[in-house]
Amino acid sequence: MDYMPDDNSRYKDVDYWDERYKTEQCYDWLGSFSKFQHLLEEHVKKEDGILILGCGNSSMSSDMYSAGYRSITNIDYSSVCISTMAARYNDCPGMTWHQMDVRQLCFPAASFDVILEKATLDAIMVEEKSPWQVSPQTACFVHQALTEISRCLKPGGRFISVTFAQPFFRKRLYARAEYNWSIKQYSYGEGFEYFVYVMTKGEQLSPEDAAMEKKLLEDTKSAPTTITSTQNEDKEDFLSNIDL
Repeated sequence: MDYMPDDNSRYKDVDYWDERYKTEQCYDWLGSFSKFQHLLEEHVKKEDGILILGCGNSSMSSDMYSAGYRSITNIDYSSVCISTMAARYNDCPGMTWHQMDVRQLCFPAASFDVILEKATLDAIMVEEKSPWQVSPQTACFVHQALTEISRCLKPGGRFISVTFAQPFFRKRLYARAEYNWSIKQYSYGEGFEYFVYVMTKGEQLSPEDAAMEKKLLEDTKSAPTTITSTQNEDKEDFLSNIDL
């Protein structure tokens, strides 16, 4: 079955995902857990309380569970996804599933040691065509999500973002002193490089990241650029249309 939407904006539509999850068994954006497991093991302990944002029908949660991570809370805004995944993994004590919006996390402050997202923020920004200037609506959405993520992290907790977005563009969104975290970056993949950003709650931004935030605040009107992209018609891949 072809799950590619007619328009990339559908990736932001919960009705699209509800319909897709009725028949699709599993899909892993940006590769399976094994591709970046070596990076996560440096920052996530087996006993950590973990929240996975926009879990979808990815195998990542079950792969992490099999690897020894046994306290995993999963959220997605698709009720179809959550009911399906909860039934599929009802024999995994410590793994829970909840329908929830990343902008309104229904957890007390300082609830998790680790909050993890893989391509969830990428999907939110799917309609953005220029990496230099994110629309006010998308910027507000991302800011609300990051504010909630920071609130729900314990002191010393880590927010881990797995994405195709290059540091020059994505760190513009993550490097804010108000989120009260530092940023480290890693990468994985052959041919197409993916990135892993690790934000640690309670640590200051590096001088370089703090300077970037200051510059962005002083110059909010970044110069637009022309992005040349290609569409891969043979494989579902909204990543080729944006470079954030």
